Amino acid sequence: MDSDVEWKDLSLGEVIELKRGYDLPKGKRMPGRVPIVSSSGVSDFHSEAMVKGPGVVTGRYGTIGEVFYVDEDYWPLNTTLYVRDFKGNDPRFISYLLRTLDFQAYSDKGAVPGLNRNHLHLAKVRLPGKTAQKSIARVLSSFDSKIDLNCRINQTLEAMAQAIFKSWFVDFDPVKAKIVAIQDGRDPLRAAMSAISGKAEPELDALPPEQYEKLAATAALFPEEMEASELGEIPRGWKVQRVGNVLELVYGKALKSTDRQEGTVPVYGSGGITGYHNIPLVPHGSIIVGRKGTVGSLYWEDEPFFPIDTTYYVRPLAATLTFCYYTMQTLGLEKMNTDAAIPGLNRENVYRLELVLPDPDTLLVFDLEATTLRKAMRANSGASKSLAALNDILLLKLLSGELSVEAIAEQAGIA
Repeated sequence: MDSDVEWKDLSLGEVIELKRGYDLPKGKRMPGRVPIVSSSGVSDFHSEAMVKGPGVVTGRYGTIGEVFYVDEDYWPLNTTLYVRDFKGNDPRFISYLLRTLDFQAYSDKGAVPGLNRNHLHLAKVRLPGKTAQKSIARVLSSFDSKIDLNCRINQTLEAMAQAIFKSWFVDFDPVKAKIVAIQDGRDPLRAAMSAISGKAEPELDALPPEQYEKLAATAALFPEEMEASELGEIPRGWKVQRVGNVLELVYGKALKSTDRQEGTVPVYGSGGITGYHNIPLVPHGSIIVGRKGTVGSLYWEDEPFFPIDTTYYVRPLAATLTFCYYTMQTLGLEKMNTDAAIPGLNRENVYRLELVLPDPDTLLVFDLEATTLRKAMRANSGASKSLAALNDILLLKLLSGELSVEAIAEQAGIA
């Protein structure tokens, strides 16, 4: 058998050497482009690298079990283990190989569980030669590239929704455009249409009739005057409301990891999804808000979910869920830590904050715009989940030798 395609049974320590990352307090970080990799991935940037890329990093404390591949030079934090020596193996392949390990089996069972490097080095793995490693990595990375593209598209769609919210409800661009147009003796409706669409007024006539009429109907909703309020000048007819009149923050519920049953319902903590369960606490989509831990964090969830007791979830009272979501991004919740023994987000303090609430018709139109964008995000996320699941299956079958690298590459159209 060709030595380069022959699979060998080895210990992980014979394949790579793992090393603990390096401490870098936030106060010592300098502006730069070097990624800082924590147990949950790239979390910040710095001016100096500690390790040459490409690299592979996994969590030592905090988030255990995720594996991150880094193309460029980087700084692995001390909450991670990074591959110090690949021992001649392909770095990208090693990142996939590590994904197959049960990291929890190699963690210390103390009060603060952590990954034991020496135990992990004893893990048994199957390793092909370098050429086969590169072929497997090339096949699997093609799926990762598609997932990354979907992620970038979703970031763009999210930025579009945020930009619409800011223009309409923070900067009041359509209203201000009408005011200036009236002062200049121009058509205020077309001025607002231009502000909403980002098109110059002469370009509006080139729009298809249906799109033009829809844009005009949206522009007509915005007032032509501003009026004084306790928050400063706001569009006439819009109201200043306390957050507590617009939404309710409902407590999550404790759910120990030992009480969780196998299922597909996402379990949310203040740092995001922490696992899965078989029964939701909330039978519909909503917004999750970090209460303790990562205070003020915000997560949008389309499906039923289970928020644990370090979170709140949002129940809308006088606004749509989309309006609540984008409004909450402007409230500075992450800065509202209480000075209690265990810092957290006090919902009564949030309820006292004030916001500008538009009329119901404008709220509805924004909801339609935001929902259209979020549906596209949801479709992309669903496609990415399917690709990730397929990638996991292929990874196990390729590493077991059940599937031929050449056959998969041919089907995927990868040279």
